[in-house]
Parts: sequence; structure tokens; C-alpha cells
Amino acid sequence: MRHGKKHNHLGRTTSHRHALLKNMASSLIIHKRIETTLAKAKELQKYIDPLLTRSKEDTTHNRRVIFSYLSNKDIIKELFSTISDKIADRPGGYTRIIKLGQRQGDAAEMCMVELVDFNETTLAMAAEKATKTRRSRRGGKKADAAVSTNIAESDIVDTVAEVIVETTDDKPKIEEPTDTAGADDLKIIEGIGSKIAEAFEVAGITTFAQLAEMSPESMNEVITGAGIASKSTETWSQQAAMARDGKMNELKIWQDELNGGRE
Repeated sequence: MRHGKKHNHLGRTTSHRHALLKNMASSLIIHKRIETTLAKAKELQKYIDPLLTRSKEDTTHNRRVIFSYLSNKDIIKELFSTISDKIADRPGGYTRIIKLGQRQGDAAEMCMVELVDFNETTLAMAAEKATKTRRSRRGGKKADAAVSTNIAESDIVDTVAEVIVETTDDKPKIEEPTDTAGADDLKIIEGIGSKIAEAFEVAGITTFAQLAEMSPESMNEVITGAGIASKSTETWSQQAAMARDGKMNELKIWQDELNGGRE
């Protein structure tokens, strides 16, 4: 019976399972993110999190203990020199699992495991969100008047619906503002084809910035509403944020990692 046995054997012997987790932990430390099945990812989290916690204190004893698990001097050097500094202030939760849908062939649930402190896109979005301040509406008319006096001049210009342009006969003329930015090519995002891009356009989603603010559930609602089968949209908002910020080279590298290295 399996009473009280909470770990997954993964269909392997003890030695094979330990070797598998050792190799996966080493790859995660070197590459900072790997793609694997959901079952392996959950076991990898339980295997590597105690090692990351121990690496936050650089002592000879801790190095020897971790070396008994990983058996690679280069991995130990990377762990104690680079990763330990990044996770020094984090009280656990060092890894994140992002589901990628089912694998073609055996329909295995696939996911990506990454170190939380090495996802530059998520860290930048969190820092930007932390800098925003909340304005309270308490205080009645006095508070509203104080807020209105602090509105920047650029914000007022952006809210003007019509722009006055001088003509050749020195008379003012009212013209409607034009959208010079245009729509972004959403097909750059890995997983979005022509039909899905058309569905987003019909829903009014035409830019990377708009797509980056959507949740995976909202994206699937737009897709299924257009009669298209549900897709794995977990990474679309992060990809759109990278495209919005002009990080095309980093986006291409990440998309190559999403496409390759499947187990």
C-alpha cells in the first residue's frame, strides 16, 4: 500500500529517478528555465527548493551537502556565485511552473519550470506596478480639486478630442486626430496564427500593449467566441510585454526555448 507516500515514482526505479532529478536540477541551475512534463516539474520543485535554501548560506558544509546531490563542481559554482545572491531575500518559492498545454503524441501535460528571480520581464512588470500610487477619492470636492491641479499638461493634451491646425489662409481648422501608431503584428507571438489574430482584431485587440494586459482566461474567451479551439495562452501576455518593450531578440530566444528541448 502507498499510505503516507506522497512522492511520485515517475515510473522509474529509485536510482533512475534520482539521476533524472539530478540532471533536471543541474539544467535548471545552468539555463534558469527548462521545459518538461508537469509530473516531473512538481517532483523537481520538491527536489531543488531545499538545495536553493541551503545555498543562501555559503559554508563548506552546505557546499558538500549540495555536491552530494548534484555531483558537479561547475553547478555548485554557479549556484553559490550567481543564484544565491539573487534569492538571498526570498523566503522560499524560488521556482515557478507555467503550463504549456498537452504534448502531441501522448497528450502529456507539458510545462516550463523557471527560477522566479531570473525572469526579467516579470520583474520589470512587478517593479513598474510597485511604483504606481493609489489616489483616494475621500475628502469630497477639496480632494477632487487637489487631484485636478496635479494633472500634468501632457495628460490634458492627450484627452483633447480635436486638434486645431493652422491653414494656409491663417484661419483655424478643426481636424480629427489620427492614429499614427497603427496596429501591431500579433502573429509574432508564438502560438498566434492568422485566424486568432483576426479574432483579436474583431475584439478590438490590435496592439502588443493591449494583449499584455489580458489574462489567459480572457484570451481563451475571445478565441472560443470566434469558433476556434481553445489554445494554451499562458505565455502570450509575457511575450506581448517583451514585444511591446522592443525586446525582440530576447523574445526570439525564449520562443526558440519554447519550441525546442521537449522531453
